Amino acid sequence: MIARELLGTAQVPDGEELKLYRHDRDFMIVLGHNELMSTRQNGSEIALATQSWARIAKAQRPAMLIGGYGMGFTLRAALEKLPSDAHVTVAELVPEIIQWARGPMKELEAGCLDDPRVRLVMTDVADVISANALSVGGTGYDAILLDVDNGPDGLVRTKNNRLYTMRGLRTAMDALRPGGVLAIWSAARDPNFTQRLKAAGFDVDEVEVRARTNGKGAKHVIWFASV
Repeated sequence: MIARELLGTAQVPDGEELKLYRHDRDFMIVLGHNELMSTRQNGSEIALATQSWARIAKAQRPAMLIGGYGMGFTLRAALEKLPSDAHVTVAELVPEIIQWARGPMKELEAGCLDDPRVRLVMTDVADVISANALSVGGTGYDAILLDVDNGPDGLVRTKNNRLYTMRGLRTAMDALRPGGVLAIWSAARDPNFTQRLKAAGFDVDEVEVRARTNGKGAKHVIWFASV
């Protein structure tokens, strides 16, 4: 039996400790007893990008914000779809996540962080959203993709809760261009959050997706909230 190998740890600012493991050819990032992400299950992370793009495909010079690099599945899937004049901002709070991407998971990273369409910012995605709100003179985004927790609550860090409050949702709406979409990944359904999105003024499409690209595995949820 091949033992699971601990490759590194990272402290989330104002949050918990992340651990990177390798098991044979697979990698996984773990928070406590929760496996946040794994190379074995990436179907829903890919769907977060591809289904968001399907909703903004008519945008000119599309701008996308991805909250949380993770293992890069969402970013790579987005880059495969986006045109050459697109712009993608990746907001990552934990430096070790990027170090792991460029280190033990370099083959998986496959140069996506060096794509000329990509700008990596090491900061809280909530601050990026606030700074780009059209109401304060920001440039806005055609799509904001959030995969920073296991759902619409601050599992990784309590401070993330502000993303999912009514105020946070309305700030995200202010940072979206006309026809834009806010996409939020979750490990499970949350009817209360669906109602909160609607109360904030979004048109909501709640989509169930499988964890694996072969259509198998656990059922995850993505909310596509359009303006």
